[in-house]
This record gives sequence, C-alpha cells and structure tokens, in this order.
Amino acid sequence: MFSSQLTTSRNRHSGFTLLELLVVLVILGLLAGYVAPKYFSQVGKSEVTTAQAQIGALEKALDQYRIDTGHYPTTEQGLAALNAKPAEEPRWGGPYLKKAVPNDPWGKPYQYRMPGEHSEVDVFSMGRDGAPGGSGDGADIGNW
Repeated sequence: MFSSQLTTSRNRHSGFTLLELLVVLVILGLLAGYVAPKYFSQVGKSEVTTAQAQIGALEKALDQYRIDTGHYPTTEQGLAALNAKPAEEPRWGGPYLKKAVPNDPWGKPYQYRMPGEHSEVDVFSMGRDGAPGGSGDGADIGNW
C-alpha cells in the first residue's frame, strides 16, 4: 500500500517545470516577433492598394462628369457632385457613382481640389497619419 501511495503522489506532481514553460514562452515570443512585422507590413500595403484603386474609380467618375457638363466640379462642390446634382448644373447626368463617395481605408474622407496642383484635378488621401506629406503608410496617395 505504501508503494501505491508513492506512485499516486508522483502522478499528481508530474507536469511541466517552470523552466520548460519559460523556454516555450521565449520561443513563442521570438516567433511572434518575427512573424508580426511581416504580417502588418502586408496589411499596410493592401490599404495603400485599396486607396489607389478607389482614387482611380473616383477619377473615372470625375471624367464622366466632365464629359457630361463640360467641366469638373469646383473644389467647393467637391466629390459630392458625383452623387447629388449641384445647383445650376443643367447638363448633370449623374449619379456617377453607384454608392456614396467612400472614405479612404483609414476612415478619412478623400480630398478633392480643382484646379489641382499636380494635374487638372487632384483626388488624394493623406494616408494613415491624416497629415500632408509623410512617408510609408503616412505618405499621401493621389492621382498624380
């Protein structure tokens, strides 16, 4: 009976030691440190690609507006002129977008300027940081 109690006592205390658990946690931390930056850089690239695609679609809608009316919307009318007829615009043939003008991938409205600084009209996003200029994810993305 004594040897049976000894075996039961050993079974209750079997498991991982603190050192083994720490080794596993260090390995998991190293893997996360290696994989996470690569994953999040891909997410940033997809947001930039999405912004570029949306800007291209907005630019095509603006071109259609110009074909119908003979001019681009003013800066004051903005991109809203693609969905709602501006006052005193008799040749407006819109809406030029199926849905409302989307926000950029970072949740901020696209900027519109007519006349543009880079082309006849500028459609752009200020990137992740929402400020002019910048680099990386914070760089401006536009139709220029």
